Amino acid sequence: MSSANNQEPIDMVKAEELAGFSTAEILQWALEKYSPAIALASSFQVEESVLIDMMHRLRGSNFRVFTLDTGRLNQETYECMDALRERYGVQIEVFFPDAGAVERMVRSHGLNLFYQSIENRKMCCNIRKVEPLKRALSSLNAWITGLRREQAVTRDGVSKVEIDRNFGNIIKFNPLADWSASQVWDYVRENKVPYNKLHDRGFPSIGCAPCTRAVKPWEDIRAGRWWWENPESKECGLHAQPAAPAGAQSALQVEAVG
Repeated sequence: MSSANNQEPIDMVKAEELAGFSTAEILQWALEKYSPAIALASSFQVEESVLIDMMHRLRGSNFRVFTLDTGRLNQETYECMDALRERYGVQIEVFFPDAGAVERMVRSHGLNLFYQSIENRKMCCNIRKVEPLKRALSSLNAWITGLRREQAVTRDGVSKVEIDRNFGNIIKFNPLADWSASQVWDYVRENKVPYNKLHDRGFPSIGCAPCTRAVKPWEDIRAGRWWWENPESKECGLHAQPAAPAGAQSALQVEAVG
């Protein structure tokens, strides 16, 4: 992957300016500004399918997508990955957890340690997700996510453009932050976008197989994620805290992360 350590500090457009941009406009601005040191983080949920389709309309297959393969994903997620790769001709950069760390964790705590306590679950997420994400972001200046505010109480403060304090002050774009679920699905149907078929089986939110279940019609869309925990703790560490809005100051000088 390309490193941008030699770039000069970047003058960020204030968040209040970008907040008025459409999703396609944010993507176009971000990709023009940061490519090739920008990538979409995809867990192959429907939001990322929408973003991949939008980026393909803007740049063909000239954009980057990465994913974190935890080793505990559903088969339907792999099928979605292949369908998107075939449809859009984009390479998907796959990051795996450190094998030694996984082996030590399983040896000490068992395969299904996450059911035992929040601490164990977060340990598993850290080894299988957070550490690989750090590697994925290490040579990027910016990343794109499919976060939406209505997904969870832990995400209601998501901004379209943020400085991600959790990962070295990298620029983080959330172009779908203000989209509703109906907007997402309208786009998918109108444009015949490939999506994860688990969504058709009652999974509005998809993660690792043992930590995700289908939800009842009356349940919250994230009720099937770590269903044994309180809603306030249902994050894996990838989006642990609201990042600082990029326009928190009148103009921020952001050192390129690479």
